[in-house]
Amino acid sequence: MAEHTSSSITIEAAPADVMGVIADFARYPDWTGEVKEAEVLKTDGQGRAEQVRLVMDAGAIKDDQVLGYTWTGENEVSWTLVKSQMLRSLDGSYILKPAGAGATEVTYLLTVDVKIPMLGMIKRKAEKVIIDRALAGLKKRVESGK
Repeated sequence: MAEHTSSSITIEAAPADVMGVIADFARYPDWTGEVKEAEVLKTDGQGRAEQVRLVMDAGAIKDDQVLGYTWTGENEVSWTLVKSQMLRSLDGSYILKPAGAGATEVTYLLTVDVKIPMLGMIKRKAEKVIIDRALAGLKKRVESGK
C-alpha cells in the first residue's frame, strides 16, 4: 500500500465557495501554478466533472494526464489517474469541513507513483510541495473573491 501525503489549511469562506473554486477546472491555470491547461472531457448528471485532462509542469515532472473525479456529497471530491505519460498512479482528494464563522478547513490528500525510479523520501517531499502550493493557491483564489 502506497503512503499518502496530506496537509490542511483554513480558508475564510463557506465550504460551497471553496468547492466552487475546486470544481472550476477551466480556471486552474490561473491559480495552481503547475496546471498549464485544463479541459473537462466528461461530466456527470449534475454537470460536475467526471474526467479532466490536465497539462502539468511541476518542475521535474511535466505531464499530460487524464484524471477521473468522484464527488461525494457537497464537501468531498477525489480523483484517480486514468491516463498519463509520467505517472504510474495518482490518487488524491479534497475534504472540506466547516470551521466556524464562515470558514472552511480544507484537507488535501495525495499519493503519486511515478514511472521513473524515485526514492520514497524524495517522492513524499515532492507530494508535500505540490499539496502546499495547491492549498496556498486555493486559499488565495477563494479569499480574493475572483
